[in-house]
Amino acid sequence: MSRPTDIESLTSGEELPNQPTPLEIPTERRPRHIAVIMDGNGRWAQRQNQPRIVGHENGAASVRTVTEECARLGIGQLTLYCLSSENWKRPAEELDFLMHLLQEYLIQERELLLENNIRLKMIGRRDRLPADVLEEMDRSLALTANNTGLTLCLAINYGSRGEIVDAIRGIATEVQAGQLEIDQIEEATVSEHLYTQGMADPDLLIRTAGEMRISNYLLWQISYAELWITEKLWPEFGIAELHQAIRNFASRDRRYGGLSCEIARPIGSTSTDGGADQC
Repeated sequence: MSRPTDIESLTSGEELPNQPTPLEIPTERRPRHIAVIMDGNGRWAQRQNQPRIVGHENGAASVRTVTEECARLGIGQLTLYCLSSENWKRPAEELDFLMHLLQEYLIQERELLLENNIRLKMIGRRDRLPADVLEEMDRSLALTANNTGLTLCLAINYGSRGEIVDAIRGIATEVQAGQLEIDQIEEATVSEHLYTQGMADPDLLIRTAGEMRISNYLLWQISYAELWITEKLWPEFGIAELHQAIRNFASRDRRYGGLSCEIARPIGSTSTDGGADQC
């Protein structure tokens, strides 16, 4: 699951051959929060004539690589879609392996999280997760709670529609108890009742394996996120692809429904240099 050569290069400061070009993007132009739909583990394994579980093992190695690089780049948060609430439809053998892989990850990567000042968070419903997995999760959450670097958020047994339903139930309970008036409910109220309470919304959503859908992931939170989709399967995704996504993000003009110009001109007006209006 680990990639020793990459770790040694990070700790020694030495450059490895065939490494991607350094990311020359100013910090203020980088996304603060990157969310990833990690897709394609099974297809990668099939192309290698290997069982699907081999794809998941190699996907876990990509998790380590991307996490380390986000920490090095000073990214504020990385949220990974590890297991959706719909994934329970998969064969029992594969689900058992995924739970084992998750438990193993939590144990083996604990030292890495601490060494890199990474804080671990989890979003999703805890029911259906095995007790031994929850025990290791809670231990890692507690040990990294005071870390101040990258926040690594794992979305496990997560579904955005279910999250929104849970938020509505929480709000309704407060209204019923007289703790909240209906006319006090605003967008911020909903955000405060989501699993992601207190977290910034993603700036960049990455999806691998070329699929053009959101898959019930952070539907509320990605309202203004930039989307970047690659044909690369998740086990193939590494530092070069991460840098490519960040460079693409930095090149975009994020207007949030407004205009890109500092001072909006009347519709139909021309720029002062005689060129076409670019707002």
